[in-house]
Amino acid sequence: MSKQPNAAPNINEQQLHIQQLKGELRRLQSMAALGELTGTATHEFNNVLMTIINYARLGIRNKDEPSRDKALSKILEASERAAKITNTILAQAKNRSESFEPTQLGEIIDSSMMLLEREMRNYRIAVETEIDPATPAVQASGNQIGRVLLNLLINARQAIVEGGTILVRLAPSSEAGWVELTVRDSGSGIPQESLPRIFDSFYSTKSGPDESGKGGTGLGLAACKEIIDAHDGRIRVESSVGVGTAFIIRLPVAVSAQAAA
Repeated sequence: MSKQPNAAPNINEQQLHIQQLKGELRRLQSMAALGELTGTATHEFNNVLMTIINYARLGIRNKDEPSRDKALSKILEASERAAKITNTILAQAKNRSESFEPTQLGEIIDSSMMLLEREMRNYRIAVETEIDPATPAVQASGNQIGRVLLNLLINARQAIVEGGTILVRLAPSSEAGWVELTVRDSGSGIPQESLPRIFDSFYSTKSGPDESGKGGTGLGLAACKEIIDAHDGRIRVESSVGVGTAFIIRLPVAVSAQAAA
């Protein structure tokens, strides 16, 4: 009987400890996502830098005006791309706020495509985007949704053995007040018995990271679901072995967008 008064405090302490561990896991997941994004951007930035160097050499070797104009145009184009890459990383690194604001998902799709463009090309994957211009803004943290989209795109790329397509579709949901974002791949698909556990922490259908060092930890999709849940949204998966997989995300329309409508 003497131990009963301590039972409740012990349970409360355990719950508090569990919450602290969950918070630490979220922080580590965020850091891992930023590190992976930085690695992807560094590789992409290096490709851009090589373009600038090569065209600078071309301009130095060729004294005629047309050649130099072409070289300078290519250098300017590559430099603008490099600026976009660095701005994307700086925004991810600096904005750690959990506050949500009206966010245009089309802009997040564009920046994600820019970061992964060459990676997709290297794996001979065609990425198609269908963005309905009538799609309203959602109430979201742009950085968090950006991490979700990058994770889903990398997962889709890894699911495709060689060649194939990825479709990113953004449109108003058939249900008023929601926006739907879909990432669909033509990859190997997920076995039906694995689908119920696909969002569980530390569960993965992969044997480990691929040759690029990405994936295989079992944390990516769990983090995605946690982020979408925190946005009062929904994420679900549809998959058929040998056909492909689709992740469908629904997010609430921003209040300001609803008022404008």
